[in-house]
Amino acid sequence: MPYDKSLDEELFSESVDFEDAKITVSVFSYNNAESKLQISRQIKRASGDWIFAKLGRLSKKEAESISPIINKALEKM
Repeated sequence: MPYDKSLDEELFSESVDFEDAKITVSVFSYNNAESKLQISRQIKRASGDWIFAKLGRLSKKEAESISPIINKALEKM
């Protein structure tokens, strides 16, 4: 069965902006299944457009910034 965007429900989403990046913590439920936590990173191109990038490693500042958001997201699960 192919992915159907209309079945993907966003239950929570909050972002933290850094100088040239943004990290978003979200909770999604696909087709009313168990909710799942998603953490994504976007970076800003020189043109000002945001593009998705591999989350990879987090700096201490980034980890400390999203930690309270992760706790909020867990409450929504």
